[in-house]
Amino acid sequence: QVQLVESGGGLVQPGGSLRLSCAASGNIFSINAMGWYRQAPGKERELVASIISGGPTNYADSVKGRFTISRDGRKNTVYLQLNSLKPEDTAVYFCNARVIVAPEFRYLEDWGQGTLVTVSS
Repeated sequence: QVQLVESGGGLVQPGGSLRLSCAASGNIFSINAMGWYRQAPGKERELVASIISGGPTNYADSVKGRFTISRDGRKNTVYLQLNSLKPEDTAVYFCNARVIVAPEFRYLEDWGQGTLVTVSS
């Protein structure tokens, strides 16, 4: 009922920047929150950043001051600007959305397919 399409991953040198996008579509009545998680090889998936419908944001300590999450409500799209990238930021980044779907007005949490970010010289 909900589709999340991510884009923007790739290979970047340390200190470089990337911008990830995630567009949500489907039978969405409203979006409660969207966010980005990441999973590095051999590690558990972790929260990177999230944004609630009203605007409050939350960041992992490891990315504060370097990453910025934003959202375009009209497009149901969330963005993650990644600056000053480090090799330890290398991971698959997953979009997450918590929505109310129509016509049932049912709560649903969904994930994107993931986009790979590789930070290497």
